[in-house]
Amino acid sequence: MITSQDIKAAALRMGADIVGIGSIDRWKDAPIQMDPRQIMPNAKSVIALGFRVLRGSLRGVEEGTFFSNYSSMGYGGITYLYMPMTVINLSKMIEDAGFEAVPYGHQSDWRAIDNLGYMKPEFSRPVAPGKAAPDVMVNLRIAGYLCGLGEIGYSKMLLTPEFGPRQRIGIIITELELEPDPIMEPGTLCNRCMACVRECPGGCIPADKTVKANINGREIEWADVDMVKCDITFGGAEVCKEGEVGDYVKGRTDRKPSSISPFYHKNKFLYNSGQAVCGAKGCTRACMVSLEKRGVLKNKFENPFRQKKLWSVDWSQPPFDNGYVAPYEGLDSVNSRVKHDDSKTD
Repeated sequence: MITSQDIKAAALRMGADIVGIGSIDRWKDAPIQMDPRQIMPNAKSVIALGFRVLRGSLRGVEEGTFFSNYSSMGYGGITYLYMPMTVINLSKMIEDAGFEAVPYGHQSDWRAIDNLGYMKPEFSRPVAPGKAAPDVMVNLRIAGYLCGLGEIGYSKMLLTPEFGPRQRIGIIITELELEPDPIMEPGTLCNRCMACVRECPGGCIPADKTVKANINGREIEWADVDMVKCDITFGGAEVCKEGEVGDYVKGRTDRKPSSISPFYHKNKFLYNSGQAVCGAKGCTRACMVSLEKRGVLKNKFENPFRQKKLWSVDWSQPPFDNGYVAPYEGLDSVNSRVKHDDSKTD
């Protein structure tokens, strides 16, 4: 029989950074569209695997010079490439032992609910009474909490003792019964410092408006994050003021680049997801800085993450000239945009 210790050791060998296990009864209060038992009625356990977002993947955004790395290596690459391999291979190990396992990665475009949790109109319908509409979306942050990986912070992010807010979560739903891990008490990591509120560039995290949810018999509270604003801010956009016309987002005239975007137009998708121009400025970077200053995280570093005043872009001013010249070519190259007129003489 495979034990919890076997599962955790294998998951770490296969690439996960942290592993937790929750018994399926912890989802007894889950909404039908987020209930893993709707996917596997005979499930006994949920295994949550955490994959760290490297602190270095946030460095280029912090400096304002390299944004694509966080979206690719810190977001899309983990979600769509690295995480699925580990989740699938660990599921194979469980099924080789004779127990069914559902490899569940990141949220799917097929899910029946939108980003606000509402049912998508005319999207799908239940196939029988008492069943959820396809596709079910298990809340992965709450799964991480129920499997003992960490707590839900004020920003609604999952915070773990190892990495704070720096991880993506994948899960496995299985009929294999495993010994569960204890659930972390609220307030173990998040001290309501409100750094996430102060530094969210879109003002998406209110300090005075919260959501309370009963999860496995415990009342959990987090900020009532404005997900509409978050979606706008995430890509580096800002809503135009009255009388303004913007072209930051293709096909829209009501969006302009914000002070946390150096781009004239919204970036393209990376791995069908990453456009994180804001670089999780409040919910991840500010939270991480606060947690590291308090010395509560296990992932330690020689130097502090924030080493200088944060940058911002003033779009009312002309751009800086950084003096860049194409390498190995210069102005005399046939590829130069500036041509010399050799016919002129002194």
